[in-house]
Amino acid sequence: MAVKIRLRRMGAKKAPFYRVVVADSRFPRDGRFIEEIGTYNPLTDPAEVKINDEKAVKWLKNGAQPTDTVKSLFKNNGIMDKFEEAKKNA
Repeated sequence: MAVKIRLRRMGAKKAPFYRVVVADSRFPRDGRFIEEIGTYNPLTDPAEVKINDEKAVKWLKNGAQPTDTVKSLFKNNGIMDKFEEAKKNA
C-alpha cells in the first residue's frame, strides 16, 4: 500500500481550505483517508498552518511520502528537521 501525506480540499468555490491527511495513493484527492494530521488555510495573510508534529513524524518514519506542497509546508514548520533528527537517533 503506497501511503501519501497530501492535502484534501475543503471549503467553498474560490475559497479553498485544506486538511493535511494521510491517505492511500489509490484513493481520490477528496476521498477516503487514514488519518487527519492538520489544516492549511492559504487565504489568510500569512497562510495559517496547523500540523500535529508527532503524528507527522510518526507517519514519515513509517514510510509515508509527502506530496511536494506538503513537504514545503513541513519544511517551513520544521517538521522535516524533526524527522531527520529522529532518523539519526533511531
